[in-house]
Amino acid sequence: MASKEAYITGVGQSEVGVRLPRHPLLLTLDAAREAVAEAGLTFEQIDGVFSFPGKANGYLAFSPVGTDEVIEALGIRSKWQMGAMEQPAQLAAIAMAAWAVKQGICRHVLCFRTVYEAGGMADPAQYMPQRSETVSGASQWTSPFWATSAACWTAQYAARHVHKYGMTREQLGQIALNASRNAMLNPRARAITKEELTLDRYMDARMISTPLCLYDCDRFSDASTVVIVSAEDALDEVTCRPVRIAAMSGSVDRYSWDQAEWPAAYDAGRDLWQHTDYTVEDVDTAQFYDGFAFLPITWLEGLGFCEKGEGGRFIEGGTRIARDGELPLNTSGGQLGAGRLHGFGFAHEAVTQLRGKAGERQIPGDPKVAVATSGGGPLAAALLLARD
Repeated sequence: MASKEAYITGVGQSEVGVRLPRHPLLLTLDAAREAVAEAGLTFEQIDGVFSFPGKANGYLAFSPVGTDEVIEALGIRSKWQMGAMEQPAQLAAIAMAAWAVKQGICRHVLCFRTVYEAGGMADPAQYMPQRSETVSGASQWTSPFWATSAACWTAQYAARHVHKYGMTREQLGQIALNASRNAMLNPRARAITKEELTLDRYMDARMISTPLCLYDCDRFSDASTVVIVSAEDALDEVTCRPVRIAAMSGSVDRYSWDQAEWPAAYDAGRDLWQHTDYTVEDVDTAQFYDGFAFLPITWLEGLGFCEKGEGGRFIEGGTRIARDGELPLNTSGGQLGAGRLHGFGFAHEAVTQLRGKAGERQIPGDPKVAVATSGGGPLAAALLLARD
């Protein structure tokens, strides 16, 4: 039977670290057990397993665990599984799970994202990609220009903001400073952030790709994050406080476009509001993908929190995006401060904040609406979450 609404009923996260000795499948099972327990479910009730991007056999460190391995390890009787790179960014896996429960295909779907890029560097023979003399897929548009790192093409978007709209490094630095400050209140971020970043240290850091410096780039980490998506008519089976997926959107651009004017976040941001009566004024906290510090600015502008080109001035001084500010941003520390959880960490933190379970980093008041996003450049996905 189709369900009118889809809800997040459980979230879980493994230890977050750098070069963890624990196998990535075991990290996934740790997060899965935490999420299922929080929802008040058992694994016998899980009937779907979704992930992004599925097991990446050519580069296991990037995605070392597949949906079939989780199904096997946990004894899940799954009606549907999905793991693919060809989605509009990481949180699209949660959006697809929402569709599955709305269509009546599943009742409770386990969604996960596991990364092992730091651990993989310690065991390159097993986890890291082999050298190739040819390029294909999206890399054919970047590798010939030595732009193998996403920092290179993200920096082009950021440099355009500097040139056209006057964004300064001091303004951009507020993203990293805010992330560091919030990470200091997040116990799971200790392996990534051990002391609070200062503006002086930020300004003195070595440049990676102008205008991005070292602290504008997230850090490889090892972790797994799990989100349980449940059908509305299955909520009588859970014991937690559900959070409704009020709207979702995505956008995919061609990698081959030369000098794209706006990242995909602008299309996905605009479209999110076409599926809900909520507006930006209703949002209590924003959890924006920050693989690079410039990306939250694209989401601020794309979602309409400020006008195009005004993102740098919107965050100037850092007070507006602080934990006690007008729009608390990346309250867990984001990926810059709490580790490269590759998108799923933002959904986890949004739900944690809406349930009032964030401990020292809990934002003031009684937050009811959050936006979580993932992706940058040609890929983007957004979720609007509401505690009814």
